[in-house]
Amino acid sequence: MWSTHHRKTAILGWLLFVVLATGIGGATGMVEMTDAENGAGESARAEQILLDAGLDKPAGELVMVSAPAAGEWKPAAEALATAVRETGETRNIAPPVPSGNGEDALIAFEMKGDAATSSERIQPVLDAVAAVGADHPDVEIHQFGEASAGKWLGDLLAEDFRKAEFTAVPLALGILLVAFGAIVAALLPVGLALTACMAAFGLLSIASHQLHLFQTTYSVMFLMGFAVGVDYCLFYLRRERDERAAGRDAETALRIAAATSGRAVLVSGLTVMVAMGGMFLSGLLLFKGFALATIIVVFIAMLGSVTVLPALLSWLGDRIDAGRIPLLNRRAEHGSPESGRITGRVLGPVLARPRTFAAAAVVLLLALAAPALGMKTESLGLEKQFGSDAQLSIAHSRITESFPGGPAPALVVVTAPDITAPEVGEALGGFENVTVHRDENVAEFELPLPGGAADLADLRDKRLPAAFDGTGAKAHVTGETAGSVDFNDQLRRGIVPVFVFITAVTFLLMLFCFRSYVIAVTSIVLNLLSVAASYGVMTAVFQHGWGASLIGSEGIGAIEAWMPLFVLVVLFGLSMDYHVFVVSRIREARGSGLDNRSAIETGLRRTAGAVTGAAAIMVAVFAVFGTLSMQDMQQMGVGLAVAVLLDATLVRMVLLPSVMLLLGERNWRTPRGLSRLPGLEREEAAGPVTGRDTVRA
Repeated sequence: MWSTHHRKTAILGWLLFVVLATGIGGATGMVEMTDAENGAGESARAEQILLDAGLDKPAGELVMVSAPAAGEWKPAAEALATAVRETGETRNIAPPVPSGNGEDALIAFEMKGDAATSSERIQPVLDAVAAVGADHPDVEIHQFGEASAGKWLGDLLAEDFRKAEFTAVPLALGILLVAFGAIVAALLPVGLALTACMAAFGLLSIASHQLHLFQTTYSVMFLMGFAVGVDYCLFYLRRERDERAAGRDAETALRIAAATSGRAVLVSGLTVMVAMGGMFLSGLLLFKGFALATIIVVFIAMLGSVTVLPALLSWLGDRIDAGRIPLLNRRAEHGSPESGRITGRVLGPVLARPRTFAAAAVVLLLALAAPALGMKTESLGLEKQFGSDAQLSIAHSRITESFPGGPAPALVVVTAPDITAPEVGEALGGFENVTVHRDENVAEFELPLPGGAADLADLRDKRLPAAFDGTGAKAHVTGETAGSVDFNDQLRRGIVPVFVFITAVTFLLMLFCFRSYVIAVTSIVLNLLSVAASYGVMTAVFQHGWGASLIGSEGIGAIEAWMPLFVLVVLFGLSMDYHVFVVSRIREARGSGLDNRSAIETGLRRTAGAVTGAAAIMVAVFAVFGTLSMQDMQQMGVGLAVAVLLDATLVRMVLLPSVMLLLGERNWRTPRGLSRLPGLEREEAAGPVTGRDTVRA
């Protein structure tokens, strides 16, 4: 009500906030996490030892030259080494190493300068390698390394992010045009969601100077912020329009929307933020960044929907319907939640045979979840992120075939009180190419891991302990394989406290909001079914490859390590959008004197339009991410899109009403001590619908 009475202050204040946050954040820039910060366990300790000692490893590059016959690669290899050296960006160019059959040669070198910025200086080297390849068409040249992969990844992320923005926004706008039938009403949620994302980007950049972020965090923030921001505005706007359609004046309709949908938005936003906060318990900086990003953008979207949105609605008045599209506007009016004709057709059979439909829905969800029993997770390397047809993946595959363990060797970091001690030197003598840093008392060397995780376990548990036993030295193993194994181990330890936290928080929030422990328990069970089904679909598509070609992807034999925990937390938060909105309308109808069955049917009919529109927008936005280039973005997009689709259709339209009908009056049992707490329902004084009804939130 303050916003409606101080419209200019609310609107200008919002715009000033967005401009300041965006400007200051853009000026400060984002700080990305280091390899040590992104890792876990022994591999992270090894990276931190090198970092603390000022021995940050330079970015390494590998270039393989392949010829039809043994030795024919020599002229091209010599020209390549010369061309790479002349760029002035490289150092320590090693002589070509031939493969077992002599048909391939591997040239290794390092990039000068900081490894973190090497991708910004790699382009002259890439051009030099390409020029040598053009001058020697009789050979094949493949390049893979930290700098070249970083360059590829950065360019791809920028392109994908633009694609997501330019695809998701028009999709959401089109869905809102169908839902409201008017251009202004459709533009309003999109505009607020975009400004919320802009402000969140700025604040996150500022926060990154204290909590360093992963490079895909901005994509995750846009994915969550845009979908949630549009949905919150849609819920609010839809309720206000429904009340106007019921004959209430503009002020009363707005007050009712604030007391119902506005309050549901607050509860939903709080639930999302608290649920996302559970990721701080994972013990991984990656998830802490995701949590911070989501909390910021959801808070800003929630703040805008209950402050500047009412001010804009009050200012616009009937102009909210400006730019009416005749056919769509007529459909929006006749397809309002009050009529709920399609919903009625679905609910009729469900409420007539609740046991049958509840059992069928559970069986279907469990069937979709079944593939998740065989889920395998790993930290996907860049060669898997881009698909087998990508130039980077082909290079990695060819180099690995000819030189096993080449692109991803284990890096062993040895520390000792005196690295020059005879017994330590004798132990180090058993390994090749050892670099000793006397002043830092650190030594390092690389070992190939052709057997992957199995060789890593043997190295850590047997070879290194035996080699350095009794020397006083400690050996730590890092590298791509070691980092993936350690990351997975930390995830397995961290997922239990995160799961306990979000389920407990969800239970308590639902208990206090609806004053019913049955509603609280039902919320958790329904969420778990949606999450399990999403896991099953992700495993089937991206691990086994079932139907992956339909979205331009492929099965890679594993799910990104951070994906299961991320999807679990996000879906627990996002499902509250629909659950709070739907159940609050059911409780509202129940409080008006309807019996349990009628309240369920009325609540679902009245929320069908808003839930359908909100779900369609979320599914569309998430599906856009499912079409991007990177495997982890595809997995996240498909997993979230499937879960929201199932949640808004099978769960909310079939399972929820059938379960609530079977539970009967037990749905509304209030534990002692909670009966005096306010619920989500609104209360209206009796009076004509055209008058100024008194609304008590």
